[in-house]
Amino acid sequence: MVRASAPSTWMQGLEMPSRLFGDAGGTDYELYEEDDEFVLTIDMPGFETDEIELAWDDGVLNVAAEHVDDDRGRKKTYHRRFRFPKTVDDESISAAYTNGVLEVRLPTADATTRGKEIPLEGDS
Repeated sequence: MVRASAPSTWMQGLEMPSRLFGDAGGTDYELYEEDDEFVLTIDMPGFETDEIELAWDDGVLNVAAEHVDDDRGRKKTYHRRFRFPKTVDDESISAAYTNGVLEVRLPTADATTRGKEIPLEGDS
């Protein structure tokens, strides 16, 4: 399990706020790998489903949300990027938002699709 307070090398450079401000806001997510998929859960209370945007781009998951409370004159935003070290089957990524918790499941692609056989030339 990878927690925000101890980012691994494959996430370096993407957690700018937690690096600049210590652990402030750095414990709002949990990321782990199980059964050939990554599971990312993020505590995001106060947002509606239609206020959350998820985008996948070349190994990086972008999570952004914005909520405007007109009655109180407040605006709440969330933005974080997560880089994944393995090939993810981007056609099978799924997400659900329930009771203030966003859960994103990112299945890893079959290892055979990550490379190709290289022919060997030479004398037998």
